Amino acid sequence: MAEFSVIYIHGFASSPSSGKARYFREKFAELGIPVQIPDLNQGDFTHLTLTRQIQQITALLPPTPTVLIGSSFGGLTAAFLAEEHRQISHMLLLAPAFGMIRYWRERLTPAQIQQWQVQGTMPVYHYGEGKELPLHYDFFADLQTYDDTQLSRCVPTLILHGEQDDVVPLQVSEIYAQSRPWVKLVKLEDDHSLKKDLPFIWQETCAFLELPPS
Repeated sequence: MAEFSVIYIHGFASSPSSGKARYFREKFAELGIPVQIPDLNQGDFTHLTLTRQIQQITALLPPTPTVLIGSSFGGLTAAFLAEEHRQISHMLLLAPAFGMIRYWRERLTPAQIQQWQVQGTMPVYHYGEGKELPLHYDFFADLQTYDDTQLSRCVPTLILHGEQDDVVPLQVSEIYAQSRPWVKLVKLEDDHSLKKDLPFIWQETCAFLELPPS
């Protein structure tokens, strides 16, 4: 039995039943290691914020060593959690959404952002639900209060990011890793989903966490 707990933090507009979440649960189960995969939607995707996600995972953290696996927006969430909670011993980040506020500003015009604020919500496609759901402007406002360039705690970190990622550009992980010697970045010939490289990702995970490969 491993001497750490594992929490998997799924991505934005995703769910605990995503392909990557299920894969990691199964692979860790083969080693007798349970994985917590909380539903970050909480039955209320409309009022999702980064702050809410951080608070939700904080409530689940045991006092003992914990490994966080974060996918995309879940990776950004993991990074902010690790900054404050010393029991987080390692992070595995899958195409982490660093610079996410820039992502929204580049994809929405100032007029669209203003309309979002005035109307209160904006429809966003939710991959876990397979349909559009309303997302409150508070998500965008809350995101603006976080600055991931200031993250500085030395937490052993493995980042895996696809070179063909058209959702979160590889460059954000390259910039994050450049100034943080405790971060290892592995580039993959894959897109944002990282689905075709899961066996290789698991190999890297086992080496990173010093687990026997399964």
